[in-house]
Amino acid sequence: MKISVKPCKLRGSVVVPPSKSVAHRAIIAAALSVWQNGANAVTVGNIQLSEDIEATLNCIRNLGCDFKFCVETSEVAIKPCVSGVCGDVKQFDCGESGSTLRFFIPIALAMGGKSMFTGRGRLLDRPQTPYFEIFDKLGIRYRLEGGKLNVDGRLRAGEYQVSGDISSQFITGLMFALTMVDGNSSIALTTELSSRAYVDLTLDALREFGVEIVNNNYEKFTINVENRYKARDYCVEGDYSQAAFWLVANEIGNEITCKGLNINSLQGDKAIVDIISGKVETDGDYVNIDVDEFPDLVPILAVYASLAHKNSRLVNAGRLRIKESDRLNAIATELNKLGGRLVEGEDWLEIEGVSEFRGGEVSAHNDHRIAMALAIAATRASGVVTIDGAESVRKSYPNFWEDYAKLGGEVV
Repeated sequence: MKISVKPCKLRGSVVVPPSKSVAHRAIIAAALSVWQNGANAVTVGNIQLSEDIEATLNCIRNLGCDFKFCVETSEVAIKPCVSGVCGDVKQFDCGESGSTLRFFIPIALAMGGKSMFTGRGRLLDRPQTPYFEIFDKLGIRYRLEGGKLNVDGRLRAGEYQVSGDISSQFITGLMFALTMVDGNSSIALTTELSSRAYVDLTLDALREFGVEIVNNNYEKFTINVENRYKARDYCVEGDYSQAAFWLVANEIGNEITCKGLNINSLQGDKAIVDIISGKVETDGDYVNIDVDEFPDLVPILAVYASLAHKNSRLVNAGRLRIKESDRLNAIATELNKLGGRLVEGEDWLEIEGVSEFRGGEVSAHNDHRIAMALAIAATRASGVVTIDGAESVRKSYPNFWEDYAKLGGEVV
């Protein structure tokens, strides 16, 4: 779908969508609390049914749980399945959600037996090497072929050595899984951990549901099997990664107030507040922003930096090449079509400031964050910006275009 955006000033307030990262973790922890305790039901509030969250909700059925979403209250009630888990092979359709895939692979193996994982787009092309190395050591059978990953075996208690610099999602997946097996376990990192904030969110979600994992300076995590899940209701906080689009929009000349954010949040993307407040490192004529802890901010940071008075570098961004799109290439290519001055390196962007963008036709590269970043860029363009693939926002923020229009955006 193509959407044409006329340049105009956005004004008003927006209620920030719930945090997708927190919602994934809360839904899984809630489901495990139901599974472990035989609880009648627990409720997770402030849920938005993006495609990624729907994928995680559908996957909890393989944990012996079912769910019902209430549109009026935006709550999900999670309860035991009447018939339990069915079939010889548990099937997990993860859509395009990397979190869903990487969280549920070890969870499925903690349950034992055969499981098949499917997805769309580039999902099954994303690296799974840390898991495959574990499977080889444990004798777990696996096969990745034709857009499907089949696994067969059982995860057992023990010490797991995992690289921490590919994705923190592997650490989170193992944390969830090892709370389900008999015996004490630990996760030892063989490299420094990237994106620590995401692990903090996992530890916090588990703690909220009664499971305390010992964090030894982000080098080793210890899981005591005596920790038991406690069934409880939970409410998801607002999402700083989605708020970032509106916060940057406000900084580049619009007038937008964001509601629903937790100022004490553990979300790594809360860094956007400091960045737009000027709390960044300056090296001569350049502003240096190390995005290792908040890579999802890069597309909108590229828009912000393009309209800043100083030239900028976004560094340590290599992992963006294996997202829904190659985000470094995608955002550089599309902003340059609009008159931006971005140079792309292996794991960095150099950005020379411009006074405004121009109109033109651009592509979202089937990537929700690229689509939203281009929409914000359009508010500072001299002509109409037409975005091909605008429907990709459904992955994380299905109401984005409605909110954009409510703020005065003119979209066709």
